[in-house]
Amino acid sequence: MTSSPRILVTGGSGYIAGVLIRQLLAAGWQVHTTVRDLKREPGLRQRLGVAPGDEQLRCFAADLLADAGWAEAAAGCSHVAHLASPLPAGVARDANELIVPARDGALRALRAARDAGVQRFVMTSSVAAIAYGHGPGEHHFDESDWTRLETPGVPAYIQSKTLAERAARDWVAREGGRLEFCTVNPSVVLGPVASADYSASVVIVRSLLEGRIPALPHIGFGIVDVRDVAELHWRALTAPGMAGERFIACGGFLWLREVAAILRAELGEQARKVPTLQMPDWAVRLLARVSPTLRTVASELGTLRHQDATHARDVLGWVPRPPREAIVATARDLIALGVLKR
Repeated sequence: MTSSPRILVTGGSGYIAGVLIRQLLAAGWQVHTTVRDLKREPGLRQRLGVAPGDEQLRCFAADLLADAGWAEAAAGCSHVAHLASPLPAGVARDANELIVPARDGALRALRAARDAGVQRFVMTSSVAAIAYGHGPGEHHFDESDWTRLETPGVPAYIQSKTLAERAARDWVAREGGRLEFCTVNPSVVLGPVASADYSASVVIVRSLLEGRIPALPHIGFGIVDVRDVAELHWRALTAPGMAGERFIACGGFLWLREVAAILRAELGEQARKVPTLQMPDWAVRLLARVSPTLRTVASELGTLRHQDATHARDVLGWVPRPPREAIVATARDLIALGVLKR
């Protein structure tokens, strides 16, 4: 009898990781996962619906900034899905707060994978590593594109995702041996929210529902449902011939005003605090002089980034949900969880 495949999913308490782990467990995989502190294991098991002591899921303590625990977590695994990476809710004071753990953590996971004889390593990167630093206006991006870090003002998170993916690809080329490496590069990830421990990307919808954004700046972003991101990871883990591949995960681009309109149309009274007014560009630029958050927003005004997911469809048969579904699922779950300040 063939034993079940064993996989390491790093960052098990993360937003995408939770959905992917559920899918892997349902398919019969043995799952190792990392958390920074094993005190989080009981809560993680509860969210995933895995009983204490059930060894189909094993948790290991490992930190992106330390070597301890990585070899043990990867031992016996044939696959790795590396999802652990810092994602701030605000503006980082020092870019290295994000760059160092993102880059060094990826390299630690890769070394552990290679040394354990892992066959396939799928890393969660981001469109942040593809679509930034190209200036304002309308742009079309595919997997051949890279963020231009030499452009002034590229935010720390975008730097971290770009440098981490570059470093990972360079390391695999030099030292990876027979390890098959590929990346999944999602846009803004929304969708069902299982607990109050959710991704910083969900804060966009929460801020709109709570009325924390008084008027809507003329900015937009690609959106993808968390269920579809997990599905794309699954396909990249199990399809043949993935070495060197790169897959954009995006369901479509929406302006912030369109996101707000969807919330108002779908939620009615529950979206009463969602703003309707557009903030003039001049006002955003004026306020950006005193607000680091608005300084980042000001650099995005009017920029339209088409992030083409055709490659994932053609190679892996991946078809994402419309962004509207992801937005509404996020909002309904945030309301159900009772985390909104009403």
